[in-house]
Amino acid sequence: MNVLWIFAHPEGRSLNGALRDHGAATLRRGGHRVRHSDLYAMGWNPVVGPADFGHDPADRLIVGAASERAHAAGALAPDIRAEHDKIAWADALVVQFPLWWYGMPAILKGWFDRVFVQGFAFGVTGGDGRTLRYGDGGLAGRRALVVTTAGARASGLGPRGVHGAAEDLLFPLLHGTLFYTGMDVLPPLVITGADRAPRRPRRGRRRPGRAPARPAHRRPHPVPQRARRRLHRRPHPASRTGPRPHRPRRSPPPLPGPLGGRRGRPPAARVPGPRP
Repeated sequence: MNVLWIFAHPEGRSLNGALRDHGAATLRRGGHRVRHSDLYAMGWNPVVGPADFGHDPADRLIVGAASERAHAAGALAPDIRAEHDKIAWADALVVQFPLWWYGMPAILKGWFDRVFVQGFAFGVTGGDGRTLRYGDGGLAGRRALVVTTAGARASGLGPRGVHGAAEDLLFPLLHGTLFYTGMDVLPPLVITGADRAPRRPRRGRRRPGRAPARPAHRRPHPVPQRARRRLHRRPHPASRTGPRPHRPRRSPPPLPGPLGGRRGRPPAARVPGPRP
C-alpha cells in the first residue's frame, strides 16, 4: 500500500515527530511504501493567490472557476501539481497535526485550500451529471487517517468533556473535507495529555544528584479532584432547554437594613424570576 503522510508541526524533535517516525517505520516494516509532505520543512505557502492558477492579477479572481480551469489545462503552480502527484500515487493519507485552538495549524489549512482544488478533489460529476461528493468525490477509493495531539486530558475530550468530544471537534475535517472528497475516513487517533508527558532520562542515564521521577499516577493533579469531576459530569449548556443564565451556586451574602428578610436575607418574593 502507498501511504502519503502529511505532517504539520514546526518541530521534528517533538512528540509529533516521534509519532510520525515510528508510524512510518512500522508501515515500512510491514511492506508498505511511505512518502512525506512535511509542510514546515518544505516551507509550504498556505496562501491562495492568482499565481496558483496562472491568473492575471488585474482581473477579478473567482477561485473555484480559476482553479478548475488551471487544473484542466495543467497550469496549476508547480508545488500544487507536486502534491497532486503524491495524492494520485497514494492509496491512503495520514494527516497529522497538533490540535491548536480547536483546529489544525494554519499551514495545514492552507495545504487543503491550495491542493484540494475544484475539478480535482471536489466539483467532479458522474456520467449522469450528478455531482460526486460525500464518499463519491474526486478522491474516492482512498482511505484517510487523522492523527492529532492535544494538551487536554482524555476526560476533557470525551463525550461529556468540558472541551467537547474529540470527533465533534474534528468534524469539519473528517466529514466536511476528507469524506466530502470521497475518501473512506478511519476513526481518528487522538493523543491526549501531550504536553504533560514526563520527560525522563533513559534507563541507566539518571542525572547525578537528582531523585528519580515519581510514577505518573502518583503525581498530584493540578486541578482538585472535586473540580475535575465537575468538569466532565456537568451537562453541557447546549443540552439545556430554554435560556438559563449562569447563577452562583452559593447563596448571596446577607443584606443589612430593612431590605434584609429572615436572618438578614431578602425575602424570596422579592427575587424576580425562577429560583436557581
